[in-house]
Amino acid sequence: MRARLPLLAAASLSGLLALTGCVANGGSSAATHKALTVESTSSACIVSDSEAPAGSVRFTVTNSGDQVTEFYLLGDDGLRIVGEVENIGPGLSRDLVVQLAEGSYFTACKPGMTGDGIGKTKFTVTKSDAAGGLNVDLAAQIATANTNYASYVQDQVDQLLAGTRDFAAAYTAADDDDARALYAPTRAHWERVETIAESFGDLDPKLDLREADLEEGQEWTGWHAIEKDLWPANAEPGFQPYAPEQRKHLADLLVSDTETLDSKVHGLTFTLAQQTNGAIGLLDEVASGKVTGEEEFWSHTDLWDFQANIDGAKVLYAGVRDIVKEKDSTLARTLDREFAALQSLLDAQRVGDGFKLYTELSTGEIKGLSDQVNALAEPLNQLTAKLVL
Repeated sequence: MRARLPLLAAASLSGLLALTGCVANGGSSAATHKALTVESTSSACIVSDSEAPAGSVRFTVTNSGDQVTEFYLLGDDGLRIVGEVENIGPGLSRDLVVQLAEGSYFTACKPGMTGDGIGKTKFTVTKSDAAGGLNVDLAAQIATANTNYASYVQDQVDQLLAGTRDFAAAYTAADDDDARALYAPTRAHWERVETIAESFGDLDPKLDLREADLEEGQEWTGWHAIEKDLWPANAEPGFQPYAPEQRKHLADLLVSDTETLDSKVHGLTFTLAQQTNGAIGLLDEVASGKVTGEEEFWSHTDLWDFQANIDGAKVLYAGVRDIVKEKDSTLARTLDREFAALQSLLDAQRVGDGFKLYTELSTGEIKGLSDQVNALAEPLNQLTAKLVL
């Protein structure tokens, strides 16, 4: 988070979805209808087939476990929510009907409706001449994008809350190695939907304020206050690590503020302008903090944040991409190209499941990232005017 003027409204959208039509418990054309079954247990998510022809697909989800469950159809990145059916009690079944374009997807279940989910499996939609065209009605496309982005935000914050609880427990117990290992991966869920949190008054500064942005007399809480304590060797000379009671205080606040965020995002709705402005806002976060190395001042895990902000922006863009293609195919091609170029630069900095520390980047590598962020920012800034005006 950087210091900013108060926002007037939530500014985010997404669901790296292929803009499919999605209706729970709905019907579909018999000519293109593919019926599949899903068995969700406490330890598995079993789909009756791993592929279907393009067109309408019905997933009948049966909960054979002992917890309320959810079923997700995800995009090819494993993040965006193309469709979901939730609150399926033990012994019950519910239908999810989606209209799918040719491509790669993933299926997954979430027993207990918390955490990352289980049984994530690739699902392929093949080309089908009989499927006909997808719904291209603009209003329907926008409504679908809005609905799926709301689901995406809720899912990311749910995962943020689960990870934050684990992180806080490790930090409070002085398991610093575990806490440091959880820090960047857990924050990724926050960074993907960061612009949403910024719309809730003082919740964002409570969770994500940097020390450099503190006002006189303001209590410093949140991720970065704990970050400094976990990486004391990178702090200023004379810094004194926190006492156990201060650790517990910060950890408890981090969990409780994240719980508040989780309660606020459930039931949110979004507009097309909020979606496009959200993508622009996430790239602004990259330009103002991540690409400068100022966000993660002590841990130097800025590239994890960088990737998560780009994940969120790509999800936002993908949610409206088919609409952009209809209105301005040249802009869509430009955005596709610039997103891919930026992702290629980030991929070059990967180490295992993570990234190099920001301090390990050369001046040339940092400049290359900065230049590509700017190259993406120019066409991305055209989105709102192109789609809304």
